[in-house]
Amino acid sequence: MHDSLSPLAGGVVMLQMMLGEVIFGGVGAGFYGMMVHVLLAMFFIGLMVGKTPVYLGKRIEGYEIKAVIIALLLPSIAILCLSAVAANNVEALKSLNNAGPHGLSEILYAYTSAAANNGSAFAGLNANTPFYNVTLAIAMFVGRFGVIIPMIAVAASMSNKKTYALSSGAVKSDNPTFTIFLACTVLILGALTFLPSLTFTAIAEHYLMLSSKLF
Repeated sequence: MHDSLSPLAGGVVMLQMMLGEVIFGGVGAGFYGMMVHVLLAMFFIGLMVGKTPVYLGKRIEGYEIKAVIIALLLPSIAILCLSAVAANNVEALKSLNNAGPHGLSEILYAYTSAAANNGSAFAGLNANTPFYNVTLAIAMFVGRFGVIIPMIAVAASMSNKKTYALSSGAVKSDNPTFTIFLACTVLILGALTFLPSLTFTAIAEHYLMLSSKLF
């Protein structure tokens, strides 16, 4: 069914998984996916205002940010690198049902869904081959444990820290300003990471469709 979505609709579905399934909480792993962005947003605000970032009374320091960056990068690396490998593998390309940017979308969607532990697919791709079975399993493993382990490390580190009372000048996380900044952080990080790949898939296919070229 997903394989029949319009180009931009398919791109939106992919983008929501690429962001870590944080929209509406995600399925199973949405909470810690959102916490990655919450801690980064608080860290960015601290850099801008010149204050030590504090979340729920706990200071966010170098150890936590390094772990959060690892949790952010590992699934992205798995999706993009494995998609690139598949797009340059002759045997992998034989599994495609469509050519052009839509065929590339099928590959990108497969690894995005696996890394996001989502389980859906652009069904035009025959993923039941040794190549896809192995590489999709790798993407699934990295997408799950590459986020879980760093975030457990963050939770353990934060739980052992002293809790500070928030001063009047502290950056608070329970107001509309932080909510807007958090949403922008999610979208900007997602755009910077995945916009090039979406440009060559869903966006390119959309403009070709407007020129009456289908795949």
